[in-house]
Amino acid sequence: MKREEIRNHESHQKPLESDVYLGAQTTTTSLFLPPPFPRDENSVFVNTRIDWKETPEAHVFKADLPGLRKEEVKVQIEDDRVLQISGERNVEKEDKNDTWHRVERSSGKFMRRFRLPENTKMNQVKASMENGVLTVSVPKEEAVRKPGVKNIEISG
Repeated sequence: MKREEIRNHESHQKPLESDVYLGAQTTTTSLFLPPPFPRDENSVFVNTRIDWKETPEAHVFKADLPGLRKEEVKVQIEDDRVLQISGERNVEKEDKNDTWHRVERSSGKFMRRFRLPENTKMNQVKASMENGVLTVSVPKEEAVRKPGVKNIEISG
């Protein structure tokens, strides 16, 4: 499915159904977007968006995580081929002498889980974070060539 088709498809679904549609198992509590309904200002949990594309060589996941350091993000692989990406943005320490006029940045935890296909090399997963963008690359096994059928001409 092309990137634009996925976006169009997701916009017509209920929240969280898009991950199920793409074969992903998801648990989502997240940062960075306003909550769909009022919640306690200190515990805003909303949807962290993650792109998942498949290339001939790997499955590649990208997440925009502005303001988070790599030490605040975890990438884990479970035995049953589940990739888990999680993190936490902590509330800034408050000085009693400060006067706040607006608080719009979210704090809290997020966690996303994706069931990976069987053709992945689970022991070769790599993750990097640059300029607030997390990239996780899961290499794919080389495709096993199925024996072809060759017709033999019968002489005589």
